[in-house]
Amino acid sequence: AAGASSVAASADRTTTIWAEPETNALVITAPVKVMRSLMAVVDKLDIRRMQVLVEAIIVDVTMNKNAELGVNWAAWSEDSDTRIPIGSFISPVGNVNLATLAAAVDNPSGAVGSVPSGTTFGIGRIASTGVNFAAMLRAIQSDATTNVIATPSAVTMDNQEAELKVAQEVPFITGQFTNTGTNNGDGQVNPFTTIQRQEVGTILKITPQVNEGGALVQLKIELESSDLANAVGDAGSQITLKRTINTNVLIEDGGIVVLGGLIRDSAQRGESRVPYLGRIPLIGEFFKTRNRKRDKTNLMVFIRPKILRDGVTTAFETDAKYNFIRDQQRKAGADPGEILPLIPFNKDPQLPALPPIEASKPGGRGAETPPAPSVSDKPPSGPADGTPPQSSTPPPQ
Repeated sequence: AAGASSVAASADRTTTIWAEPETNALVITAPVKVMRSLMAVVDKLDIRRMQVLVEAIIVDVTMNKNAELGVNWAAWSEDSDTRIPIGSFISPVGNVNLATLAAAVDNPSGAVGSVPSGTTFGIGRIASTGVNFAAMLRAIQSDATTNVIATPSAVTMDNQEAELKVAQEVPFITGQFTNTGTNNGDGQVNPFTTIQRQEVGTILKITPQVNEGGALVQLKIELESSDLANAVGDAGSQITLKRTINTNVLIEDGGIVVLGGLIRDSAQRGESRVPYLGRIPLIGEFFKTRNRKRDKTNLMVFIRPKILRDGVTTAFETDAKYNFIRDQQRKAGADPGEILPLIPFNKDPQLPALPPIEASKPGGRGAETPPAPSVSDKPPSGPADGTPPQSSTPPPQ
């Protein structure tokens, strides 16, 4: 009997816990006191977890200014049988060699697209015999301003990572083999090109953690914004501009903080001239080319977290974003059938209700202002003897 009682006592002290991931449940077998302690812990842990809406604003303002002024010279000699080039002074203006333009006289169709943009003025002598020459004056100035604003946002659970990716995969050549040989009929030995695709766009990774009390949010942020510097080009000549921020910040609920910024201002000046001739006062201006370039970039990143504590706050933020998209569709002139339908808990704004009609006013005009009393020259009606009219209301007792 004593052994049986000790076994029962030990069985009462046994505590077992099974976890069921599919139903997110715990199966606990424990004595009463232990069960009460475990239930108190479970009650503190089994609560609704907060969600966090993180909004980011990426502002990229770029200004480019270019100016170029110069004279390009070329000369050559030719006879009926042989063409002998003499020389071309100064680097090509506008990436166009003057000798190429002069040679296009024999083939006018080849000159299409060769003349650079800007103000271009040229003089020269082109004949079948003797020394020919040509000179081209070019002046151009260009200004460009780019303003890019990206507003990515993401919602995630407390202490859970969220990733937002708005990008495109761009091919880049990583290797190429074009060796020639005699192994096959076309004289090439298995040529190949290897291409690797990279994501270009905006990638945002966030991990929020709401501090105790729900007033502060700690954010672990990985933000990458990339773009192609040259939109047109083959896979081997593309240049990628990439901006990355990895940081941890502590922000108040609904507060805005700037994560980082980049302000860059670069200026370049260049001059090409003919030796000796380019240094002669006044005359030297006709034997030189000047160019200048200035680039200015302003990049700022702002971020704001909002804690979604309950379903009402979540529905409010969802309603605001949804209505913003509907308004954009209306401004774009979309057909009524193409506009997003209303969310079930949302309604179109209605006109305010009219004030109630006051039926007691004379004339049945509702809430209209009664006419002002008219002034008459006649005395008020009364008895013929001139006594004032008597009120029909009996005096108070």
